[in-house]
Amino acid sequence: MRLPTFKKGIHPDDSKAFTNKKPIEYLPLPDEVFIPLQQHIGVVGEPVVEKDQEVKTGQVIGKSEKYVSSPIHASVTGKVKAIDKFQHPLGMKVTMIHIERSGDDVWEILPIIKDWQNTPIDELLNRIWHAGIVGLGGAAFPTHVKLAPPKEKKINTFILNGVECEPYLTADHRAMLEMGEKILTGMSIIMRVLGTENGYIGIENNKPDAITAMRELTAKHNSALKVVPLEVKYPQGAEKMLIEAILKRKVPTGGLPMDVGTVVNNVGTAMAVADAILEGKPLTQRIVTVTGEGIKEPKNVMARIGTPFKNLIEFCGGLEDDAVQLYMGGPMMGFAQYSLDVPIVKATSGIVCSKDNSVTEMRTYPCIQCGSCVSVCPMNLLPTRIASLAEMSKWAEAEDFGIMNCIECGSCGYICPSHIPLVQWIRVGKLRVSELKRKQVA
Repeated sequence: MRLPTFKKGIHPDDSKAFTNKKPIEYLPLPDEVFIPLQQHIGVVGEPVVEKDQEVKTGQVIGKSEKYVSSPIHASVTGKVKAIDKFQHPLGMKVTMIHIERSGDDVWEILPIIKDWQNTPIDELLNRIWHAGIVGLGGAAFPTHVKLAPPKEKKINTFILNGVECEPYLTADHRAMLEMGEKILTGMSIIMRVLGTENGYIGIENNKPDAITAMRELTAKHNSALKVVPLEVKYPQGAEKMLIEAILKRKVPTGGLPMDVGTVVNNVGTAMAVADAILEGKPLTQRIVTVTGEGIKEPKNVMARIGTPFKNLIEFCGGLEDDAVQLYMGGPMMGFAQYSLDVPIVKATSGIVCSKDNSVTEMRTYPCIQCGSCVSVCPMNLLPTRIASLAEMSKWAEAEDFGIMNCIECGSCGYICPSHIPLVQWIRVGKLRVSELKRKQVA
């Protein structure tokens, strides 16, 4: 029987064998961290600490009272060395809080909620907000907002995203094998907040051990939860694709999962929710897959937020002599880096180190109108037309052709025989359209 999946998409080599058998290792505490105030979609917080101030692990160091925002916490115990602009892995300089570690962790934790089954929903949501939890699958949308849809949007289904379809990355895979109980507890807390009893765990079929492990755990934890093996296809981990694959529901163009009664969260997010509720720990660390042909010892690493990339690279034996490229995230949606001094942020799912310099040497040719990009686009867009409009600065027309509906999965660029940087032009176009909209509102 054919496994569930969505329409269109691509099948890149998953390259997960580098780390899918590698247990999670804990990175030694860094001597210093650089913690950006902007690590989520929404309003950027302001510093609430000062230079030379002593801080504890888990202490709030930046926040905004705006609803669509998320607090930022110290990830080590030490002294604030500077509040200044430093290089961010997304390429720009942003305000960060530079903390010099003074010793082992001294935690400032939130009150522990043991009886979460009988705790008011508002209190659970408030805890998730105070813990600074955002989507750890890559989008970094504040979780407390996602779990509080408008009352007219009735949620009847929750999907836990264990797909991890991006090539090379195995952090979620290992988490399901090693921390499954915590993940299921976090999932149960989320489902209580949403008020739904229908829960699905989507896992691609290239993780048979994770499928088996989660099925065994759900049988003991909550037999009503359903583990759904999925056909291996990219970008199945995108919310709209995952909903289509599991529920056969189609999120309307420009719509959100809640428009079809569904909320989707990543397994890492569920773990963070469990940590916040049961242990009172805010989001100060995450699992990062450090992998690729260009790293000497690929590993899955639990690292503190704000740790420089170079610490993780050194922990994994260093770069190979002929390594030529390094991405934050996977090769499909990741961002190439030109410095190892940038810090791990909440959205850093992986660091992929490559020997292949074909990308830097690749020539671009004119579009041959083959339609390949259209045939694989999971959002049913016209990538070559939209990219061309963006390149010509025709922002209004690009918006009319649905540029803001692009999920930037990179499938179009992967399949393009002319090697046109389609998703890069579309990203530029989305940025410009967003800027114009903000100016209009202002």
